[in-house]
Amino acid sequence: APAIMNSENIVNVLCEHSNLSSWHFSVNLLVTRTMYFNIYLPEKIKALRGSCVIINCRFEINKQYNTDLTERAKGVWLKDGTDVNRNVVFNSNTSSQNFFIRGNITGKLKDKDCTTVFYDLRSDHSGRYYFRIETEGQLKETFKQANVSIDVFESPPKPRVQLYVEQKEVQGQEEVLEGSSVSLRCSAETLCSSPPPTLTWSSTPRIPLSDSSRLQELISDLNFTATHHEHGVTFTCTITYQLQDKNKTAQDSITVHVQYSPKNTAVSVLPSSSVLEGSSVTLICSSDANPAVNYTWSRESEGQLEQLQTGDTLTFNRTDPTHRGWYHCTAQNQHGSQNSSVMLDIQFPFQSVTLDVTSVTD
Repeated sequence: APAIMNSENIVNVLCEHSNLSSWHFSVNLLVTRTMYFNIYLPEKIKALRGSCVIINCRFEINKQYNTDLTERAKGVWLKDGTDVNRNVVFNSNTSSQNFFIRGNITGKLKDKDCTTVFYDLRSDHSGRYYFRIETEGQLKETFKQANVSIDVFESPPKPRVQLYVEQKEVQGQEEVLEGSSVSLRCSAETLCSSPPPTLTWSSTPRIPLSDSSRLQELISDLNFTATHHEHGVTFTCTITYQLQDKNKTAQDSITVHVQYSPKNTAVSVLPSSSVLEGSSVTLICSSDANPAVNYTWSRESEGQLEQLQTGDTLTFNRTDPTHRGWYHCTAQNQHGSQNSSVMLDIQFPFQSVTLDVTSVTD
């Protein structure tokens, strides 16, 4: 709220009255002249140790002091208090090397713009900061009615990755249908730094990126059409700040779950698709799908398919010639089905034959 400052003057008024008897009295009147001071500051600012912080700042004063605002006006910042003898940490008219914190007032004080940049922040720079304007005239004012809290962190804020399917945000671990349009959005609160921070994605350099930047926010979109190749893939977004001593990073990840119909369905035979009569043989069906498939076995019989059983394996413990033929496995889930076939050949076992030869002599 605006701050109202009062300046008081005492005025003596003499009143006289005369009729049959004369009398007079005097009264002291308190005349108040109102002076208006106000300042606009952000309530809180986050900063990264070793980087900078920008304080957007604007103030208002009583019109009578406007002429005091010249190019020679100076801006002063006080930390954790308003005592000009104890709490001053920065003065724009003095080299910042001589003060607690290095900085520069980038706004024009004569235009009532007190925007300030502080550099090379340390952990002990965290605190509450008050602004003071000082001129060569009568205007010397500490704005006590508002302050800005600066919090200096060791690590940057973590970015946030969101999943959008067909331009609608998907919450939690919901799964994406193959063929859907997918967008992974990484957004990060940006802190003052030079050069500015960057966002990078891991695991998928082949997918084109769409980057944008807003005031105090950095956004990177990863757009693709979902396929079974993305199922179970973890995408990681990393924000990187390049500081003088070292890089500082923070990241967020999301694992994409894609639902798709059966693919790469195949039948294998153990020990082989050609077995001796009387031996054991097992047919095994496999398929890649999400969610998991149900398997159904069938065989060709007189030109038609005869359903045998369900499950991923089909076993004959003792084969005979009737087991010879084509076997089909069908893998199916709610998104589709796929078949695979194999020919099972039953070989007759080799049998030795003994011949008795009798010599006949005439």
